[in-house]
Parts: sequence; structure tokens; C-alpha cells
Amino acid sequence: MDSAIANRQRIEQLPCIAHKPEDLETLLDAGSFRERLHQEITQAKQRIYLVALYLQDDEAGRGILTALYEAKQANPELDIKVLVDWHRAQRGLIGAAKSDGNAALYREFAEKYQHHIDVLGVPVRNREVFGVLHLKGFVIDGKVIYSGASLNDVYLAQHQRYRYDRYHVIQNAHLADSMANFINGTLASSEAVNCLSQPIRPETKALKGAIKDLRTQLQRASYSFAPESVANNQVGLTPLIGLGKKKNKLNQHICTLIASAQKELTICTPYFNFPRIISREVKRAIRRGVKVTIVVGDKTANDFYIPPSEPFKTIAGLPYLYEVNLRNFAKQNEAAIARRQLAIHLWKHGDNSFHLKGIWVDRSYMLITGNNLNPRAWKLDLENAILVHDKSQLLAEQKQQELDCILSHTQLVGSYKFIEKVDTYPAPVRKLIKRIRRIKADHILNQIL
Repeated sequence: MDSAIANRQRIEQLPCIAHKPEDLETLLDAGSFRERLHQEITQAKQRIYLVALYLQDDEAGRGILTALYEAKQANPELDIKVLVDWHRAQRGLIGAAKSDGNAALYREFAEKYQHHIDVLGVPVRNREVFGVLHLKGFVIDGKVIYSGASLNDVYLAQHQRYRYDRYHVIQNAHLADSMANFINGTLASSEAVNCLSQPIRPETKALKGAIKDLRTQLQRASYSFAPESVANNQVGLTPLIGLGKKKNKLNQHICTLIASAQKELTICTPYFNFPRIISREVKRAIRRGVKVTIVVGDKTANDFYIPPSEPFKTIAGLPYLYEVNLRNFAKQNEAAIARRQLAIHLWKHGDNSFHLKGIWVDRSYMLITGNNLNPRAWKLDLENAILVHDKSQLLAEQKQQELDCILSHTQLVGSYKFIEKVDTYPAPVRKLIKRIRRIKADHILNQIL
């Protein structure tokens, strides 16, 4: 417990932005998130910066882009920037025919309107497989709307299906300025970052040097803000950012946060594939008597799941690989499950999917993040988070409401034996997993999944 106290002190010493608890609002479903985003875009007076992995060419994506362009036409002085991953924007969906991707949509809109909007492609690495823009946060005037969601039909619950995430609206000019300054000063100003709506775009190989320079800059980056003292009737906000395996401050603070847990630790992740260091800290928390709750999507709630009744594709093996990881973890910690010190909840709701992530510690700290808490996030992608310090538990009711909503479509795993084993998987999946194990590729795969 002494080490937990020392780690708690490190978390307490992090610089904060003071924040009124009534100015942090939690939205509980994807439909509310879509409606609120449209509302804030319509009402914006000064700036709209949307940062997401992608804005897709579908009804919801076009709806957002239309709202942005109409806001720009009504107020040409409105500063609007959309930042998406450079590589992801210029390809079709996995398994689809080769295409110009979402960039064709951005060009179509640019040709249709008088006042243009910058849709900027950010290349974190020369190839998508080695790292993407996984930064989150929409800055609209003095608000930050933070979610792990990208912008498309399923994330925004445009039709019958939804992809479940977390959604927070934070009215704080200092936080908004800090995130906006990073977007403008580090990303938009980089020679590696180019407008995706222009007819002729540079080839990625021509940007090789600029991408390397940007990555070097991002590995040293942090959000800049003036630290403020937090009164007893306020909560603290610490925006964090990180990229790469070495000297990644976000990774370090996540580990310290988990290591600081003394009574309760809750972790949500859509893809169960903890980096080794997180697995170690979770096991240490269990050993020191912390009540640990892990919420993860059922394999059928994974983006890549394909029912056995449909033709098998290799990518459909991913949900099963994550389940293999989960079963192994549960088996290693079966004693903690039996004494109800470790609770594993599997989320499943119809044919909807699960994409939310976050960490709650001792009802005093809450991490809002798009970080999947997996090796890819840990080593390859550009990630960020907002750590909410709530020592006086001013947000206790709101936090509990969100957790209750998350848990409402989950099933508690009573033993590792309740999780399917490889022998019960469909034949093509069993064959794929055996092949992966035979060539000993499972470790390499775990690093990029």
C-alpha cells in the first residue's frame, strides 16, 4: 500500500486546470452525442476544430460535413478545421475495392461551396499499420466535446445500429485553448500535414522527411497551459498526450494512475490486449487488495466480428484472438474472480458494438480517453486523454450514472470456464489460430492489434 500512496502523490502533483463540476456533462448514448454535436456546430461563433481518426463518406459523415460548411457560409470568419488520419482518409474500408476513400467526399464538398473548410490529413508514420492519428477532442469555441468516437453512421447512431463510446462535454476556455493551440501550433502548421480536399495531393513518399520531423516533435509534445490551484468546490483537469514507446508521458501517467489505486479500480477497453506493464499493474492492484472491475466487449460486439453463418474473412479472426487473451487473463486470476475481488463484465447489446475506454480510480480520479489500452496505442498511435481529479467526489453521482449505463448491457463472468475456448470456435477460426501459433506470430500480432 505504501507504493500506492507514493503513486497517488505523483498523480496529485500533476498540474491542473481548475474546473466547475457543473460545467462537465456526461452524455449517455450515441444519439445524444450526434444531436449535441450538430447543436454546438450550429451555435459556434469563433472556432470549430474536429479531430478524429476519420470522417466517413456516409449519411452521418455527410451530415456533419454539411453542418460545418453551412456554418462557414453563414459566418465566413468562423475558423473551422477538420483533422483526420492521412492514410485512413485515402483508402476504402478494409476488404473493399481500391478507392480514393473519404478524400473524394472532402473534395466534392470543397467544389460545391464558396467558402472552403480545411480537412487536414495528419500522417503519424509513413504507413498506417505503423501508427495513426488517434487523437480525440472536438474544440468548439470554449467547449471541448471529448469522445473516442470517429464520425460515421454507426458511431453517431444514424440508423438502427450504434457503436457505444463515452461522450463528455466540458465547458472550459482554458482547456479548449490548450487543445486548440496544440492543433494549430503542432499539427496544422506541420509540412507533413496537407489538405485532403485539394485535387492534387502530395504522395506520402514525398513527405517522408516531414513525417519524420513531425513524429519527432510529437514524441516530445505536451499540452501547454497555466497550472491553477483547485478549490474544494472544483475539480481539476489535466490534458495529456503521448506517442511512442519511449518517454511517453501519457503511458507513464496511466501506469501511475493504476498503481495509485487503493480501494477500487475500473477499466474499460474494447479490445482485450493489455500492454505487459498494464497487466502487471492490474495484477499488483489485485494483490494489494484493490477491487478490480474490467469491462470489455463480447467478441460479437467487436467491429470485426462476422457471424459463422457468413463467409469467413481473415480479419474476422481478431475478435477471437482478443477473447483468447481474455480467457488466459481470467484463468491466471481465477482465484481473484472466485473471491469477487476481480469482476470481468462482457458487454453485448443486440448487434451493436462496443468501443469505449476509460479508467476510474477510488472514486477520486477518472481518465477520459480514446486510448484502447493495448500495445498499438502504447507504441504506435498518437493518443491523448483528460484526467479528471475529483478528490471531493463532486462528480460522484454523474460518474456512477455513466458506469451504471455502461454495465447495464453486461454479463458478469463467474469463471474463466464461462469464456469460450479455441476448441469451440468455428473451423476457419481454429485453423487461423493454429497457423498463427505454429509460426509463432501471435506475439507480433499482439503488438499491432
